[in-house]
Amino acid sequence: MAAQPQDFAPIGVSMPEKNLRAIRAALVVPQDRAAFDSGLKAVLDEVRVSLDLSALNDFVHRWWISACDSVKDPEGRRRMHVKAEQVLAGEPTSSGRPWRDVLAARGVEL
Repeated sequence: MAAQPQDFAPIGVSMPEKNLRAIRAALVVPQDRAAFDSGLKAVLDEVRVSLDLSALNDFVHRWWISACDSVKDPEGRRRMHVKAEQVLAGEPTSSGRPWRDVLAARGVEL
C-alpha cells in the first residue's frame, strides 16, 4: 500500500476531504487557488467532450495532495511559490547561477 498524505500529517492537523470544495478551501496560497480554478475549468471542458471522468479523478487526486501539503505546511507552500517565481524570472538560485545556466550546462535547451 502506498503512503498517503494523511500518513504524515502533524498531530492535530486534519487533512481535507477528497472533494473539490474541501480541496479548494484548503489551498491557502492565492497562486494555488488560481491554478486550481483554471485547471478545473480545463478538466471539466475535457470531460464534457470525452465523457470520461478519469481526467477529473486524476485532477482531484493531484490537487488533494497539494491541499494536504498546504494544510501541513502553508508557509512552506508560500516559500515554494516565491522560489518558483524567482526561478522563472531567471534570478540566481541558491548556487548563485540562474536555472537557465544550470540547465544549459547539463545540455537542456529551453
